[in-house]
Amino acid sequence: MKDIPHLPGVYIMKDASGEAIYIGKAKDLYKRVSTYFQEGTPKTAKRMSLLENVKGLDYVVTGSEEEALIYEASLVKEKKPKYNVELKDDKTFPLLKITLNEKFPRLTVTRKKIEDGSRYFGPYTKAKLLRNAVTILKNIFPMRICKKMPPDVCLAYHIGQCMGPCVKKIDEKSYGDIVRQLVLFLEGKKTKLIQELTDEMKGSADKKDFEHAAVLRNRLSALLEVSDRKTADYSSWGNVALKLKKILKLPSLPLKIEAFDVSNISGKEATGSMVYFDNGLPDKSNYRKFRIKKVKGIDDYAMMKEIVHRRYRRLKEENKKLPDLIIIDGGKGHLAAAYEELLKLNLSHVPVIGIAKQEERIYTLGSSEPLDINRDSEILHFIQSVRDEAHRFALKYHHVLRRNNYTFQQRRFSSCLKKDSKKWQKN
Repeated sequence: MKDIPHLPGVYIMKDASGEAIYIGKAKDLYKRVSTYFQEGTPKTAKRMSLLENVKGLDYVVTGSEEEALIYEASLVKEKKPKYNVELKDDKTFPLLKITLNEKFPRLTVTRKKIEDGSRYFGPYTKAKLLRNAVTILKNIFPMRICKKMPPDVCLAYHIGQCMGPCVKKIDEKSYGDIVRQLVLFLEGKKTKLIQELTDEMKGSADKKDFEHAAVLRNRLSALLEVSDRKTADYSSWGNVALKLKKILKLPSLPLKIEAFDVSNISGKEATGSMVYFDNGLPDKSNYRKFRIKKVKGIDDYAMMKEIVHRRYRRLKEENKKLPDLIIIDGGKGHLAAAYEELLKLNLSHVPVIGIAKQEERIYTLGSSEPLDINRDSEILHFIQSVRDEAHRFALKYHHVLRRNNYTFQQRRFSSCLKKDSKKWQKN
């Protein structure tokens, strides 16, 4: 119990076989889970039966209570825990509805599920919380709210919550991509969604469509910032660490973990990030960000080399403790690039692994094949969560640099205009 944080998230109660038997959400995980075991708490027959069968507990930290609500429903639908009967069967709880039967679908809240070609998600237990979640979702996935499209754009377009299909500001295919990405999020497939947005953003940049790349970057940044699960850490972290030590053949438990990622659009304002996890939890005081200094153009391998070298050269110079495990965002190529720098620094003894983005596979040194890890295992989920946090942190810094550069260029342009105006007035 003492390891459970005071953060929003979803808790998963399991029986002796490890099967999920109850899934719940909480604004404060520690307080919510504690209520089940406190003396004096009313014990209904259902609760007594549940507690008799609970033999294990996992939890996932979310970025907000609203995301906990969405994630809870997707997990209940996936795992079908026996004690969540009311969430599966009660017809009075609200649902999210995407009107796929329309050319430009809408996202709405409803309590009636009818066969009209729409896609439904839920049910969700808190209507007010769901409305808050919908507001957040519309900021990330801007979709129309009007039942009948007007002849001109409305307020939703001007505040960024609609792309203006009514006046052909967006075509049907591009709008459909937004709808599909929202579906991925509601299905709980965040890692797949992040990868899709990242690939699309880089593809647009390669085609020199920087305007669209910037739109995708902002959407990705908002998604990571608002919905990031931050830790996906488990109350059974000690067990996860033991499994990591065994499967990765580590010399010691991976209590101190550092993970790296790079972010850039066509090589511009390239950045790197390093996140630090201590005993399964993120320690933001030890996060580090890097502005790429030596690499010109698009060369992810060289960028990874630069930030890894800078990090561990400094640790050696300051005689500070090295991590128990290094995680590199990338496959065999990125892993080899990072290891090359460790060799140069005589740090080849520090364990390092890579997680490939496309197939979510774990690569180790000395093997061309990925590790055989179950895709639903808590080990992979933990490594993914660390990688996702490094990606979020790198993207956030990249976004800041591009915004600052844009502001600088605006000021410079304004200054030039003023100078030209003065010259014109003198003449």
